[in-house]
Amino acid sequence: MSDTARDDYDLVVVGGGPSGSTVATLVAMQGHRVLLLEKETFPRYQIGESLLPSTVHGICRLLGVTDELKAAAFMVKRGGTFRWGRNEQPWTFAFGISSRMSGDAATAYQVERMKFDQILLDNARRKGVEVREQVSVLDVVEHEGRVIGVRATGPDGAAQEIRARWVVDASGHKSRIHRRVGGPRHYSDYFRNLALFAYFEGGRRLPAPNQGNILAAAFKSGWFWYIPLTDTLTSVGVVLHSDALERAQGDREAALAELIAECPLIAEFLADAKRVTTGPYGEIRIRKDWSYLKDEFTRPGMMLVGDAACFIDPVFSSGVHLATLSALLAARTINTCLAGDVDEQQCLTEFETRYRREYRLFHDFLVAFYDTHEDEDSYFWKAKKVSDNRTASAQESFVELVGGVASSENALIASAATPRRRDADARDLAAVVDTAVEIAGEDRDLLRTSMMRGVLREGVRVQTQAVTGGNTDEQIPVRDGGLVPSPDGMHWSWPAGGAAT
Repeated sequence: MSDTARDDYDLVVVGGGPSGSTVATLVAMQGHRVLLLEKETFPRYQIGESLLPSTVHGICRLLGVTDELKAAAFMVKRGGTFRWGRNEQPWTFAFGISSRMSGDAATAYQVERMKFDQILLDNARRKGVEVREQVSVLDVVEHEGRVIGVRATGPDGAAQEIRARWVVDASGHKSRIHRRVGGPRHYSDYFRNLALFAYFEGGRRLPAPNQGNILAAAFKSGWFWYIPLTDTLTSVGVVLHSDALERAQGDREAALAELIAECPLIAEFLADAKRVTTGPYGEIRIRKDWSYLKDEFTRPGMMLVGDAACFIDPVFSSGVHLATLSALLAARTINTCLAGDVDEQQCLTEFETRYRREYRLFHDFLVAFYDTHEDEDSYFWKAKKVSDNRTASAQESFVELVGGVASSENALIASAATPRRRDADARDLAAVVDTAVEIAGEDRDLLRTSMMRGVLREGVRVQTQAVTGGNTDEQIPVRDGGLVPSPDGMHWSWPAGGAAT
């Protein structure tokens, strides 16, 4: 093993997926020395193809890959369609119903992860990250209770020790080093599911403009996802409830065909489709979707991001959102500590508090959503309650939660959406004003327009400021004595009038 000098790098990132490439890039963009170690060679297969607007228009905008994503021509996703609950007919939500998402920002992408992850990793290289593939991290290096580096083996099998001021574990649910943070993973008793999935050519699409929507359909043994990746390629998977796990045993081909036949909506969409049987999409795969949460996400010198820290049931496609959001929070922590602006423990506490808060938001709502005896209106109100959204309608609260923008993270919202939103609101209002009333003297229902709803919300905001004397436009802490993001989103700082170090 080589005896290298301490602090070869400011940051070593373990894992090259979306969480790893995001934290590495956001720290390197601040001029710091960053090394990313990936055990595989990209491109490589990965599950999790459905993104949320928060990732596309928030994180990817910060990373500077917006144009590349457009050029990749990924399938545009405007929302979701569900055959869920006691409503026997599918119901659809659109991201654009939220005032926080509009225009281009009211969309996301369905992506082939081999292509998407490669875009993010190549961007990390361009932004100054040193990337080494085919390197397996075996353990961390410790000194007086602090993590100061990693031990790894390269493509030739030679051992090496790499020192760094910070280590971030972004190596997913198969992480070898997450235990070094301390405490076990606690697996949910509620979400002990299993996913059986494959890829099909020639499946049906929803009518325009929702042809890129994810389709989720519940049935007796669980629920199906149906994700259109291209005009012809579709990712199809069934998530089996804990009492139906044995149905995935034995012949996977026969099991999947039998389960599809039991879900009429999915069977109809796949009536003329053929399963892909060659290449990276040719395998029928199984993954245990047993949601879990670590006791600890941090220790001095080290943080866990993405699936290394926690995992939640995939019904709302929150995996990449949680991975990239946690990477942003970790990058802020590292950038702030390296600059010496705020005490390290304060930064670590802020990272962990916000990450757990977002995880709990999805977890608590999913518990309610899995009650399939309710209807969509009930789900909307439960989303409003769980997210404690006091200004948006119940339906908007649902859309903001599943769009990944229910938190107080302004960095997840595309600032460029504001002018486009105003134009769309004006057209919406004009259309209602120009519509003839059915009964003479009847008032037009202006409250159903987005502009008028926004006016009412603005009135509430102004009244709140008048009563409290505060500025509701400012970022506010999510905990007593907590920190807030800096204006550029890259650091933590004290709120106006808060503590200072």
